[in-house]
Amino acid sequence: MGQGGLMSGTIVLGLGDNIDYEIRWDSAVLEALIRRYAIKNGELSQEIEIAGERALAVSILRFLRDEKGGECFVHAPRIIEDFSQYFTKRVTLGGTSVRAAIAMHKIGFASSVHLVTMNPYVRELLPEDCRYICSADEERIYPHLIVQYYEGTTVDADDIHIRTKRANRIIYVNDPDNMLMKLSPQLGDLIADAGVFLISGFNAMQDRPLLESRLDELNRAMRKLSADAQVFYEDGCFHIPEFSQVVRQKLLHRINIYSLNEDEFQSYIGRSVALLDAPAVLAALPDLYRRIPVPVLVIHTRYWALAYGDNACEYGNALKGGITMAGTRFRFGDDFSMSDYQATETSPLQEPGLRFSETINASGAGKVCCLACVQAEESSATTIGLGDAFVGGFIPRLQQSA
Repeated sequence: MGQGGLMSGTIVLGLGDNIDYEIRWDSAVLEALIRRYAIKNGELSQEIEIAGERALAVSILRFLRDEKGGECFVHAPRIIEDFSQYFTKRVTLGGTSVRAAIAMHKIGFASSVHLVTMNPYVRELLPEDCRYICSADEERIYPHLIVQYYEGTTVDADDIHIRTKRANRIIYVNDPDNMLMKLSPQLGDLIADAGVFLISGFNAMQDRPLLESRLDELNRAMRKLSADAQVFYEDGCFHIPEFSQVVRQKLLHRINIYSLNEDEFQSYIGRSVALLDAPAVLAALPDLYRRIPVPVLVIHTRYWALAYGDNACEYGNALKGGITMAGTRFRFGDDFSMSDYQATETSPLQEPGLRFSETINASGAGKVCCLACVQAEESSATTIGLGDAFVGGFIPRLQQSA
């Protein structure tokens, strides 16, 4: 057994990384832009390309009105740089792999990561015990704009009147390093002794032949994985939605656990599902499985997280780890401690999620293992990186569970 009770084998997290500009929300800035650009409420129902500052403001307002999160492509990195100057911001590391690595480090688990971007921010912010390889041939910075809004956020200007009932986050990206997703020739050697290998990050790619080539490279590298290594795939918001199917076609044969959030779950089944309607969710799970036939599906939401598959009951401990880590990040953001994590683990559970989990576990014929999320009362809770945090809490317990 290794650190923290893990079986032998390292944890390797891939494949991309980036720099995030996390702006501090300021409604007055959006209200000023509404007036400057004469933005009207009717525009918020239109899908637009983000080719400039005005379009970016319209996009943010549209997400707020719909109370949704997402990830969007902008036409040039300069748009992000210029727009971020209106706000107070902090610079953080982004990407599922590195955010998961940071979360794991906080509870005493080391990992190795595959990077596609290197710059002074990466060197400064990556955990000291995190071994890495990087495919970049020069240093570059292509920031991602992270917009966090909160429950009760208001925007009131001209004919636009918005007040949100829930928190969420929006990501804006133009990142050539992640669009190319160049793989290091050292990847195969890095994962040769992996007990768990995380795959994420293809969602920003724009070129189908290049995507297929990268997936073929990844499959060749994965030939060095041991037969009992667990491959964990974390889905993402694909800039070109049909590319998600390309990834599944190439990788499903080797994925053990396929993880996705509530928005991706409903997108794949092609309909909205009330997340606290246990019979409706239970009926939707076979539909999801027909599209994504892997040994274990994992869905994480704001109310609950579940595993679906023949051995779902074996993943309860890992689900608890993921819920605890995501709940800790929700409550405390980046700056949480081990004691914050431990306090979250023993926090009361959400009553709606608890009732849901009891119902669906009783009805799932042994193929469902569902746990409720913890209560969180913080008024300025963050939704940035919650899926990444869930991964960072799930994976350290994975080999204990499987």
